[in-house]
Amino acid sequence: MNDSDHDLERRPPSPRPSPRRRAGHAARLARRGTHRAVRRAAITALRPLRRRHVPPPGERLRVQVLLQNAHGTGGTIHTVLNLCGHLTRDHDVEIVSAVRKSRRPFFAVPPGATVTYADDRLAPRGRAARLLARLPSVLTPVDEASYRAMSLWTDVCLLRALYRSPADVVIGTRPSLNLFAAEFAPRGAVTIGQDHMSLGSYRPALRRQIVRRYRRLTVLAVLTEAARAEYEQALIGSRVRVVRIPNAAPPLPGRTSPRADRVVLAAGRFVAVKGFDALIRAFAPIAAERPDWTLRIFGKGVRRDGLLALIDDLGLTGRVELRPPTRDLHGEMARASIYTLTSAREGMPMVIIEAMGMGLPVVSFDCPHGPAELITHGRDGLLVPNGDEAAFTAALRGLIADPGLRDRLGDQAARSARAHDLEHIGSRWSRLISGLRPSGGAAGDGGPAAARGADLDGDTDLSVSGSDR
Repeated sequence: MNDSDHDLERRPPSPRPSPRRRAGHAARLARRGTHRAVRRAAITALRPLRRRHVPPPGERLRVQVLLQNAHGTGGTIHTVLNLCGHLTRDHDVEIVSAVRKSRRPFFAVPPGATVTYADDRLAPRGRAARLLARLPSVLTPVDEASYRAMSLWTDVCLLRALYRSPADVVIGTRPSLNLFAAEFAPRGAVTIGQDHMSLGSYRPALRRQIVRRYRRLTVLAVLTEAARAEYEQALIGSRVRVVRIPNAAPPLPGRTSPRADRVVLAAGRFVAVKGFDALIRAFAPIAAERPDWTLRIFGKGVRRDGLLALIDDLGLTGRVELRPPTRDLHGEMARASIYTLTSAREGMPMVIIEAMGMGLPVVSFDCPHGPAELITHGRDGLLVPNGDEAAFTAALRGLIADPGLRDRLGDQAARSARAHDLEHIGSRWSRLISGLRPSGGAAGDGGPAAARGADLDGDTDLSVSGSDR
């Protein structure tokens, strides 16, 4: 008997799943299978609706940008709205919001862009709409995070918005909307998928759909070099172009933070992946050593009550503040001295770019993939091994104890953030879109011929891959 046989002999047998769990698993598999079959049938039935549209030479291109919720609070929404404002200089921009659930947008809608609310949940609905709204979406993958927020009525509304006045360029901003653009954009239109995460961050079933159907896009735009390399490998052999264009920072106040207030700042959704529980635990020793410092966290989400309980358990009431989302995050940054990020994974966190632009030194977990492409450790911020709470405490302690270090890192952070100015990043997007003028080719063959032959390498900061590289 070899060593592995001994190991098997000593290891207790794995408990068999209960009948209830087995039945639940079988039901989930059946539901996914049914959804895939209905989705395939719907895609096949709807393809004839894709009218061919080619703009006359010299006309401003009509650019349609698909957002899940234009009135939401996330970093993706913020950066996409900023980009749309820049694109209006050269193109006619329509923002299509899949849903609307609140009357007032959290971020200002850029002047010059129009907004269409596909499924406006504040508007009266007829009987047919109410019925379809109770049925699940067939066009959104089951494993995509937005699936529960969608319905069959949302599918109908999105298709209606897409075909009411066909655009020359259709840009998706999350996997579900990228897949939607790849399948249903008007024939001859340029399709650009904007993916704010990495391929490996998605569930296996969704990853398989992404790899299979992103190949129908003209261009896939990602935020980091790591994501670009990952997608390039996954999409090898296809004609989709993979480009890296980082997020652009929104316009910032003229003055950076004086770093005079004894506040450590964080912001984001109160969900597990953001790791605010780790941040609170890492701050606990600081609270005991430096009673004049406060940790202030802005956000909302399902884990709020759990975070409040953790604050109470650690005796940090009054030392750690949970505050609702603010429309003046830049003002809060001006009243802080350090910014922190404890996410388990990120795409390219807009909030780090904003904090650096405001002159704050950032302490961040070195999570996949964005922070290490924004922060040069010891030069304009501090990177901590992912998940190492003790190291995070040590990094905070060093910054709090050394005002000179805070000033040196913060001043350099403001200089580093200039690479993400909207003028610079927005111009790269404008050149990309103008170079991909629709040529009348079928959108489903990997993109128009003009897209495959366009020169996207004119900007030395623009990483390009795919069959043209």
